[in-house]
Amino acid sequence: MTDAIETKSEAETGGAAKAAPLLPLTVIIPVRNEAHNLRRCLESLQSVGEVYVIDSQSTDDTVAIAQSCGAQVVQFHYAGGWPKKRQWAMDTLPLAYDWILLLDADEVLTHDLAEEIQKAIQDQRTNGYYIALQMHFLGRRLRHSGASFWKLSLFRKGLGRFECRLQDQNASMADMEVHEHVVVTGATRKLTHPLVHHNVESLSRYIQKHNEYSNWEARVWLEGNRNKNDEEIQPAFWGTQAQRRRWLRRHFLGLPGSPILFFLYKYVFKLGVLDGVPGLIYCAMQGIQFFHIKAKIYELRAVEELKYVRH
Repeated sequence: MTDAIETKSEAETGGAAKAAPLLPLTVIIPVRNEAHNLRRCLESLQSVGEVYVIDSQSTDDTVAIAQSCGAQVVQFHYAGGWPKKRQWAMDTLPLAYDWILLLDADEVLTHDLAEEIQKAIQDQRTNGYYIALQMHFLGRRLRHSGASFWKLSLFRKGLGRFECRLQDQNASMADMEVHEHVVVTGATRKLTHPLVHHNVESLSRYIQKHNEYSNWEARVWLEGNRNKNDEEIQPAFWGTQAQRRRWLRRHFLGLPGSPILFFLYKYVFKLGVLDGVPGLIYCAMQGIQFFHIKAKIYELRAVEELKYVRH
């Protein structure tokens, strides 16, 4: 459940009529204390029709930066349940354009990608586009380490929705979608140019965020197919990247020693060793994340068994 919009702010335009935007689409950016990332992201969006920054009561300069860059700021108050942040924004806000682009504050829209998007959204046969992420971690671009991701980030308004994998959620699992994916009605395809993803978080902040993510992952794993619905992406080894990753997690997470195996897969088989010290740290963090998920699954099962014994 969520509260209504609290505030909406936009930089002054001086009363002059705006020229037609180069990219007639709406960008939605979920944030919480992203002052260190947000300006770079917003400065890459000067040619976009409108930008909404969905804030969760930041205590740094996030809101001031968003307003100074001309973004519309909306406060989101999460009280658990569904929808979460980005789906709530798509359901609630008066979006002006027919296409939506979902970005994170640490992502940058390049000139080449903007030009490709401009052409892509004119294709009447396609309703959604996958965009790759070019990952930068601890100041270095990760060319290996299994750090290549595709996200269905661009789609027609009203034809794309996040799958809901867990109805009973709370703020300990983050107030935005974690590994839920957008499901689009109609044809989709991949774009050629990537978004640039700059992870400049301190490792302390990185660990804090992924602690929330592992809370969510453990609950999803434990509940399995209890809340299965037709809109949920189904695991499939020969499907999309998202389906394949989900299939591997389902069959791999339960194996003894899977966190160590996952680290070795990333660091050795996916050549993370060639990404230097940032690659080592990234791959190790991925393995630790796997361990946290397994430990929390064990904890949740133990709590359930204790409740059963008491009754």
